[in-house]
Amino acid sequence: MAYILRFVQHYRPADRGVFLELEAKFAAMERRRNDFPKGRRFQPYAGREATCTLIWESEFPTLAEAQQALARIEGDAEHETLFRQQAPYMTDAYTEINQVLDL
Repeated sequence: MAYILRFVQHYRPADRGVFLELEAKFAAMERRRNDFPKGRRFQPYAGREATCTLIWESEFPTLAEAQQALARIEGDAEHETLFRQQAPYMTDAYTEINQVLDL
């Protein structure tokens, strides 16, 4: 059964430019590094979440692999450096692990 690791980050609309500029650095890091989890990024267009929300998600074949990816991200010095730069622009953030239902 597959699992989706998901980060949801809200930011102030006035900080959109700098927030997304920093997010582009995260994306570049993912592309450059073979050892780092790859995800897709999107912003809500319409729905419950505000448009000043960034969502990153990646699917993993097992719960253990999703948890390992989360640990890899949390323990990475380069990621931490970028996160410390971006965090002041966040108004809220949370992490989810969702199970993909195969009905």
